[in-house]
Amino acid sequence: MPHSTMMDEDQTMSNPLPSSPPFASSIAQQAPDTFDSSPRNEGNGNEQVELEKLFDDNNLASEDEFSYPTSSAITKEISNLTIPSSSPLPLPAYPAQIESGSRFSDPDIMLAFYRRLFPFRILYQWLNHGYKPSADMANRELALTLQGDVYLRYQSYAAPDLLRKDILRQNPARFEIGPVYNTNPRDRKSLHKTSSFKPVAKELCFDIDLTDYDDIRTCCKGASICLKCWQFATMAVKVVDACLREDFGFEHIMWVYSGRRGVHGWVCDKRAREMNDEKRRAIAGYLGVVLGSADKKINIRRPLHPHLQRSLKILAPYFQKDILRDQDPWQTTDQTDRLLKLLPDQALSQALKKKWDSAPGRSSTSKWKDIDSVASSGVSANLDEKALLAAKQDVLLQYTYPRLDIEVSKKLNHLLKSPFVVHPGTGRICVPIPISTRKDGKQDWSALDDFNPLTVPTVIEILNEIDAWDSRELANQAQVMDEQDSSQNAVHDSNGQRQDKVPDFAKTALKPFVEYFKSFVADLIKAESRSLKRDRDEDGNGEAEMRPESMDF
Repeated sequence: MPHSTMMDEDQTMSNPLPSSPPFASSIAQQAPDTFDSSPRNEGNGNEQVELEKLFDDNNLASEDEFSYPTSSAITKEISNLTIPSSSPLPLPAYPAQIESGSRFSDPDIMLAFYRRLFPFRILYQWLNHGYKPSADMANRELALTLQGDVYLRYQSYAAPDLLRKDILRQNPARFEIGPVYNTNPRDRKSLHKTSSFKPVAKELCFDIDLTDYDDIRTCCKGASICLKCWQFATMAVKVVDACLREDFGFEHIMWVYSGRRGVHGWVCDKRAREMNDEKRRAIAGYLGVVLGSADKKINIRRPLHPHLQRSLKILAPYFQKDILRDQDPWQTTDQTDRLLKLLPDQALSQALKKKWDSAPGRSSTSKWKDIDSVASSGVSANLDEKALLAAKQDVLLQYTYPRLDIEVSKKLNHLLKSPFVVHPGTGRICVPIPISTRKDGKQDWSALDDFNPLTVPTVIEILNEIDAWDSRELANQAQVMDEQDSSQNAVHDSNGQRQDKVPDFAKTALKPFVEYFKSFVADLIKAESRSLKRDRDEDGNGEAEMRPESMDF
């Protein structure tokens, strides 16, 4: 995207920590869904927001995320808010009909999607970490990519209905989520010094992009993906998720399909959000293993770190099936030469090369077995068996370990594409992968294992599903609406029994993803509430300490 080339002077990343492995120049660092949000003097936002300091955690009942009532406690404040050029554009009739020749990028399609399906209230609650407005959202930057690739930075919204209203007005092709700043992003120009405008919090994010595997995946290249190479993303999610939970103690981790060829990880724990850049770089370096070039031996100390031991256990089953059999990565001479360079003994490598040159059609599975069989034949008198075992472990990690775009994880000021937006290149919706937690506290990976990026619904498919569902219901109802109760909140069946209105998302394949997102956000807010209660108890007087940075509206 054109906006992805807009970089600030702040975007030059700091050097990695001394313990971090060297970064590779050969691994593609394409991050079309991310953007570095260092302070700039662009954008026309001038909205000034003042809200009551609402931190009552005794009323945590979730409102209907697809209705947009305003809390009475902030009605007066919101009525005084102004958004630049806020005159709403004329909206199409509701519901919008999808014409046969429509494309997902058509403005009318996007507007119908935002009006009928986008979970604004849940998204707001997620970024706000609560049901009542706070600085976590009021000072949060959202960046909108408008039709025609116009990029609008430093937008912020004090309430969910303001967010929804402005998205409907602007009708962006997509939007990204940035950090929480120490002041409202719309007010940044009023500061005496630009340096006073600083990011203070953001989820710890990870970006897994299959283009970074192009040197080892044989089925696809570039933006193309298939179920075979999607297994690289599956492996990466499992390894990174296990590390974040078991080694760092994070609990609230959401993985979101990027809409085309990758996955975004959002670590939402308060402790993760408040980490400075140094801590973020440290975690990125901790996870960085396969960052060397394709022809360079990865250098891992022995004995293996517990994280790498755990990773090998996770990845070993995938190596046999998904790498050796499906990817068959050592088909050509160049590919086998790359493998041989990873082995520790020259005599062994020469013997294997001779064997493979004489049988050019030999499969990668057979070549992997040949390493042990040739080694045991005594071809090398100086062969170190421990070194060979370590080399084979290194090969396994080279071909299976996560390849992360670490720049996304290292700094607070990166923007990352919002969940549930429409990917501009595919029309697919960026849905969260509904990974649940079992009773024993371990992750249930069945949803990830079954996830098929090629069947994720497109925006046009979803809108057509609504029309099909409505048509079926109308055909089955003798009485659609009781004249005495014709509100949009209820309908009646053929027996005159009141039925709750079915939200549009529940009529479509989007339903399980929205329900998972709602559940994830509810769990996060419960954890935030418990943390706030502990803070109040520590005060000794039942009231939470007023921290200036959290109360700055």
